[in-house]
Amino acid sequence: MRYKHFKNANVDVSSFAVGTWGIGSLENFGYVKNEDGKITTKGIITARENAVEAIQTALQGGVNLIDTAPCYGWGASEKIVGEAIRDFPRESFMISTKFSLVPNAHKPATRVQGGGSFKNIMREIATSLALLGTDYVDFYYLHYPDPQTDVAETMSALNVLKKRGLIRYIGVSNHSQEQIEAMLEWGDIDVIQPPFSMVSREQEELMKWAAGKGIDSMTYGSLGSGLLTGAMRTRPEFNPHDIRGGFYRKLYQEDNFNKFLKLLEVMDKIADAHKVPVAQVAINWSTQQDFVGTALCGVANAKEAAENCATFDWELNAEEMAALNDVLNKYDIGTYKFM
Repeated sequence: MRYKHFKNANVDVSSFAVGTWGIGSLENFGYVKNEDGKITTKGIITARENAVEAIQTALQGGVNLIDTAPCYGWGASEKIVGEAIRDFPRESFMISTKFSLVPNAHKPATRVQGGGSFKNIMREIATSLALLGTDYVDFYYLHYPDPQTDVAETMSALNVLKKRGLIRYIGVSNHSQEQIEAMLEWGDIDVIQPPFSMVSREQEELMKWAAGKGIDSMTYGSLGSGLLTGAMRTRPEFNPHDIRGGFYRKLYQEDNFNKFLKLLEVMDKIADAHKVPVAQVAINWSTQQDFVGTALCGVANAKEAAENCATFDWELNAEEMAALNDVLNKYDIGTYKFM
């Protein structure tokens, strides 16, 4: 495993970190509709066991960061993380979780007025700690900006949590440079969480700016919603519950998808030369960038976790990096907002 030093936080973080959005989704836990349209729970026990084993395999492979959020599957993700870490020494890994997207009876993630308020932050940290089964979280993120709450109030709450030892570091996700600068007036920002991969490069300048201030990046969508694993060679049609057909829908538009196939041709050649899965090419490309702290990748089972850990047994050379960058620039891949 390779590690990068996070400057403001002053900690070493594995270059690959476990992302758990996918394992909290209904579909990944075997929820399916039967013939009369009602949701059943076929396969849920097996899926949970696979998710726990995947996280544990990653930790055994040198990963020291797990990213989650209370809105990933109505708390399911945080519960599963809590189960997976139970037998590991708490000081051997770090957890990042988030606040401000509040689950309700209809949706797992809803932007509500006051999501960044002092009262809501205190409520959410208590819930997350209980679900995770831990006394503190390492990185605590404002998931999305809350325009209804003054940033001074949000940062005040986070500074209180930090002083009490309930969180160690403060992060923001899906924020602009202007929004981050406003928060820096009231306290330290240690890390940001933007989307970034070969097929999503629109936040590159923000990440470089942040790195210049000692603010490191945990990137999400690091495998391009599955596109960069090489598993999809024809344009898929997703069911309504699949996040790839919603949050990541632009990636799968026909004109974009056809460009990605050109990229996959180059990735295939590199993967074949090293005798590795295509996903390892994508993870190495991202994590070999100076401005990337760690790449969050979802893992559905132990095999995927082990393969992602094995990424760091090798590196892309200068010629391979150039070949990938050439095709990205030639077809203008990843320079648009995917949402």
